[in-house]
Amino acid sequence: MSDRFALTGARIFDGADWHDDTALVVKDGMVEAILPTGAVPSGVSRAETGGGLLVPGFVDIQVNGGGGVMLNDHPDVASIETICRAHAPFGTTALLPTLITDTPAITAAAVDAGAEAARKKVPAFLGLHLEGPHLSVARKGAHDPALIRPMTDADQAALVAARQGLPVLLTTVAPESVQPARVTALAAAGIVVSLGHSDTGYATATAFAEAGATVVTHLFNAMSQIGNREPGLAGAAIDTGSFYAGIIADGIHVHPGTMTLALNAKKGPGRILLV
Repeated sequence: MSDRFALTGARIFDGADWHDDTALVVKDGMVEAILPTGAVPSGVSRAETGGGLLVPGFVDIQVNGGGGVMLNDHPDVASIETICRAHAPFGTTALLPTLITDTPAITAAAVDAGAEAARKKVPAFLGLHLEGPHLSVARKGAHDPALIRPMTDADQAALVAARQGLPVLLTTVAPESVQPARVTALAAAGIVVSLGHSDTGYATATAFAEAGATVVTHLFNAMSQIGNREPGLAGAAIDTGSFYAGIIADGIHVHPGTMTLALNAKKGPGRILLV
């Protein structure tokens, strides 16, 4: 196939709108244009898809494993390659392999593996998501409570150092275990800070948004809920425009009706992310 070709026969989604009876023109590996099928230049070769949907690749910021491998069990570059490869057939073209709360040794091994994966340019590897250990025991979920702890100066320095070897580093923390000043310092170092596994209230959550937190991890799960007198972290995630919020949209972790409410109510520019 030449360096310039057109994909035809599929319904195309450009990230905002659907296009029918159109072709996706690709040049040198990049999307050049979406054109009516009849407007494709005669010199451009065509590849017929046979129908289906043609959409931008998915970006997943919370992926604990894939291909029979969990990152916590095998924190090495081979596992990262396996995880990334396993998700590719389902349309995920970039992801953050995610390590939940574990020992310092396992965490360090995962960070080293992530840095090696970045050097090797492993396809689809975007960086790492460290979910814990600086969470709330009261909202531990599946995390080992014996390993949950407050963030220290050494922990903060280790995260800043880890970011140097990674294209993206996202860390989930709880206000119960991390001071706002640390969030500000982490954000200044280029680390994406997410709030999760927390019983924190609305006011504290919004204060952490002002300090530099920009994401909320798995909305509604392992967090304070929306109440009539206290909106909780879930309410802050929806009502604070600077927050993006991940949601596990399997219909089990969160009821479909609750997902619909969140999608309709989310204040922007932050949006809901599927994980």
